[in-house]
Amino acid sequence: MEITAFEEFKLNRQLLSAVAEAGYEQPTPIQQKAIPLVMAGHDVLGIAQTGTGKTAAYVLPLLMKIKYAQGNTARALILAPTRELVMQIDAAITELGKYTDIRHVALYGGLGPKTQIETLQKGIDIIVATPGRFNDLYLKGEIPVKQLNTMVLDEADKMMDMGFMPQIRRILEVIPVKRQNLLFSATFPEKVERLSHEFLEFPTRIEVTPQASTADMVNQIVYEVPNLKTKINLLVHLLSDTERFLRVIIFVRSKETAENVFKYLERKIIEEGKIRIIHANKGQNTRINSMEAFREGAVRVLVATDVAARGIDVEEVSHVINFDVPIIYEDYVHRIGRTGRANRTGEAITFVTIAEEYHLKKIEKIIRMTVPRQPIPDEVIQTETPFDESQAMLREVDSQKKKEDPTFKGAFHEKKNPLAAAAKARAGSSAARTGSPAKRGTSGSPRKSAPSKAKTSNARRKR
Repeated sequence: MEITAFEEFKLNRQLLSAVAEAGYEQPTPIQQKAIPLVMAGHDVLGIAQTGTGKTAAYVLPLLMKIKYAQGNTARALILAPTRELVMQIDAAITELGKYTDIRHVALYGGLGPKTQIETLQKGIDIIVATPGRFNDLYLKGEIPVKQLNTMVLDEADKMMDMGFMPQIRRILEVIPVKRQNLLFSATFPEKVERLSHEFLEFPTRIEVTPQASTADMVNQIVYEVPNLKTKINLLVHLLSDTERFLRVIIFVRSKETAENVFKYLERKIIEEGKIRIIHANKGQNTRINSMEAFREGAVRVLVATDVAARGIDVEEVSHVINFDVPIIYEDYVHRIGRTGRANRTGEAITFVTIAEEYHLKKIEKIIRMTVPRQPIPDEVIQTETPFDESQAMLREVDSQKKKEDPTFKGAFHEKKNPLAAAAKARAGSSAARTGSPAKRGTSGSPRKSAPSKAKTSNARRKR
């Protein structure tokens, strides 16, 4: 039977009041399936894309289980891969637990641990942490773990991508074996499946959408672009439409590209103060302030790398623009999951060069759909690709083909070395030793080279 109201979960009055004030009208599919199971004490494996309400799906039953502040040591631990996501989960606990006295703390790197240690020493019920900071403070003797009876791994796929597995295993070695385990992930690749076998005990699997599916509320399109400069020109053209592109996140692959895109847009078209940038090298306070300004609507455009993708929870993002195609393919799902949230429609636009087409094909296989292509608008100037950029893309395409077919010899190498290509095409080792490049006729096809004197004399002797 479908659950249509939060009252049907048998939550206490404090939680129901907070849910109502938070504007939650009816449970999402992941909440309908997960909340009763978590409250019943089951281990749960939840596969749900971002923007489906999965944070509340485990926070609400966790708050119901803990009920009130008790003792000095934590009873629940929630691990997340990034500081932004840790802060987001901690904010959800603050919102949903506002009428309880439950104490919680967010532990993450990027700033000194002094304040976090002081909060722990005052007594705590729930810890939300990145694996690295949790281990640091545990080794300092600041986190007693004997009372932990619930552990949540959120964004497990990102945990694996970021190399957190050794740190997670260290945590599993020191916390009590007898506990309830919850694992949530937007995608379910093989490495997460292995983790689930190691981490969960007879779990109930919940999959509210097909694995690695993309948000139904997101319209996805692709523009095939020849080079970086054309990407910039297309980006400027799109952002000039201020009526459609109201609140935009631009995802790029590297910090350097993020800085270049940010500076260009700030200089050319975006009103001062209406664009911000977040990446790993930005200070913690800068990232927090940028996110808050974007969430409040004071900032129209946010340029971000994937390290920040999982911690952006803003309901009214009109567009996500993938300036670069992600090379960790599951990140595509997380990027576009920033729009189309809370039953609102959104649009995800991806720019792809010939060197990125390979990665896009892999993404389309994961999401089980072909993203429709659109022609570049006539108003956008498509510049000629510089020689160095063209060569770099051809090398990349060569590398991709070799990855798929180890016997592939390298088309780029042959283009770059016409002597080698011609020698390969001609029979006989003597032709390969002549060393003279094939000349091209007016038709553009190589002329046959004249037979060598050695060949002619040999033929005469045979006669």
